[in-house]
Amino acid sequence: MKSSAVLISVYDKTNVEQLAKAFVESGAEIYSTGGTAKYLRENDIEVTDVSTVTDFPEILDGRVKTLHPRIFGGILANQRNADHTDQLKEHEIKRIAAVVVNFYPFSATLQKEDVTFDEIIENIDIGGPSMLRAAAKNHQSVLPICNKNQYELVIDALKKGSLDSLRLPFAKAAFTYSMHYDQTIAGFFHEQSLQKKDSDLPNLWSVNFTQTQSLRYGENPHQKAAFYEVLENMPLNLADRQVQGKALSYNNLMDLDAAVRIIGEFDETACVIIKHSNPCGFAYGDSTEDAYRRAVTTDPVSYFGGIVGFNRSVDGATAEALTESFLECVVAPEFSAEAIEIFKSKKNLRIIRMHPEELSAVGYEIRPALTGYLWQERDPRIGDISSANIATKREPTDEEWAALRLAWKLVKHTKSNAIVFTSHEQALGVGAGQMSRVDSVKIAARKASEAGLSLEGAVMASDAFFPFPDALEVAVDAGIRAVIQPGGSIRDDTVIEAADKHEVAMILTGQRHFKH
Repeated sequence: MKSSAVLISVYDKTNVEQLAKAFVESGAEIYSTGGTAKYLRENDIEVTDVSTVTDFPEILDGRVKTLHPRIFGGILANQRNADHTDQLKEHEIKRIAAVVVNFYPFSATLQKEDVTFDEIIENIDIGGPSMLRAAAKNHQSVLPICNKNQYELVIDALKKGSLDSLRLPFAKAAFTYSMHYDQTIAGFFHEQSLQKKDSDLPNLWSVNFTQTQSLRYGENPHQKAAFYEVLENMPLNLADRQVQGKALSYNNLMDLDAAVRIIGEFDETACVIIKHSNPCGFAYGDSTEDAYRRAVTTDPVSYFGGIVGFNRSVDGATAEALTESFLECVVAPEFSAEAIEIFKSKKNLRIIRMHPEELSAVGYEIRPALTGYLWQERDPRIGDISSANIATKREPTDEEWAALRLAWKLVKHTKSNAIVFTSHEQALGVGAGQMSRVDSVKIAARKASEAGLSLEGAVMASDAFFPFPDALEVAVDAGIRAVIQPGGSIRDDTVIEAADKHEVAMILTGQRHFKH
C-alpha cells in the first residue's frame, strides 16, 4: 500500500473507521469526502479531502466532488501497463489501491412516508456507483469494497500482506451491488411511466435475484432447488423468519405462498389449510384455535401433512391443537413465547413468521414458458362485491352474501377449474384442478359428504363462467342455494333460467379468477 491512496466515501459508516485504520497501518493515504471525512477525523484518522486532491471544490450541493481525472485516473490506471503508470507520474496522480463506497439509500427513501419526488431523485447516487464500477473493472489493480461485511476480510488480508484472493469475488460483488441498485431505480421510473399511462407493460424487463436460502430439494427429491430474492425491492430474509423446523423445500415454499396470500384476503380471524397450493380447509373463528379446529372439519383427511396459515398471532392453546397431528409448516404474523415452547415438542415442524401485508410489495409474478418467461400483474385482493349484478329473481339473503364473499375469495386461490362450497363461516367442499367444471362440482360435493358437512343452504363459487347449466344442476341437488360466478358465457341466460327454476340466487361479478 506504500505510495498509494484508498478512497473512502460511504453513506453507511458502520465499522468503516476500523477498515480505515487498517489501511493507514499498511501505509496508505486516505482520501475522503464530506461526512465520511468528518467521521474519520472524529475517530482520529488522518484524511486528505478529495477537493485537495482535485484542487477543485465540491459543487452543485455535493453532486460533483469525485468525478475528476485526478480521482478516476488513480482508480482506472492499470498498474501492469507501463504507459498508464508513466501517465500517472506525468500528471502527478497518486495510485488508488482500494475504493470503499456504499450508495445513497434509494430503496429506503422510496419506503419513507410522505417522500417527495425531488427527495427520491436526490437519493440516486452517481459518484459512488461510478467509482465502484471503475474499481471493479480495474480490480486487478484496485480493490472494490462495497459491503461492511467485507471489512473483516480486508483487514485480515492486509495483515497477511496480500489482497489478491479478494479481487475477483469483490469485483463480482461490486457489479452485483451496482446492478441491484440500478434495477431498483429503473423499477421506480417504470412505475412512474405506468402512472402516466406511457405503457401498460415494460418493453424491456429484468430482475436480478440473489440466492438467500438453499432448499432441501425441488418438487421432487432428485431435483435441486434454492430460494432467490429481489433484495433491494423487498428484503424478506426468509431464513431469519423460520423459528424452528427442518429446512424448507420447494413445495413448502409454494404452499406457504398460497397460505399467506389466501389468509391475506381476510380481515376476520381466520385459518387456512393448504395442500398442493389449494385450500383444503378454511374457517373463521372467535380465536385462532377455534378457526383451526373448524378449518380441519372441511377435510379431516387431507389436512394431514398440510401447511396451516393464520392472520393473527398464534397462542399456546392453538399451538397445542396444532401439535395433535402431523403438519409440515405453520405460518402466522407472530407466535407467543408459550406457543414457541410448545412447538419444540415437534422439532421438525417448520414455524414461519410472516404477515400477509409483507407480500403486497410484489405486484407481479413470473413463470417459465417455452423458451422464455411469462410476466403478469398479480391478481389483486378481492374488493367489495356488493355492487355485483344480481342476475336471478331471488336475491341472496344477508347470510348468503357473507358466504358468497367468503367463497369468492377462496375460489380465486384454487386451481382451475375451481369450485368452492362454503357457509358464511367456513369452507365446506373444494373441487380443484379438474378438466371439467362439472367434475369439480361433483368432487366438492363428495368431499363435503365425506366430511359429514351439510350443503343445505350453502353457496357455491366458480372461478369462471358455467358454459352449461349442468354444473349448477349438480350443485342444486347437493343443497346449494346461492351462486357467485363471473358470467360471460353465451349461455348465461340458460344458466340463469335454471337458477330461477330452482329458486337459487346468482350473482355475476364480471371478473373471472383463473389460476393455472
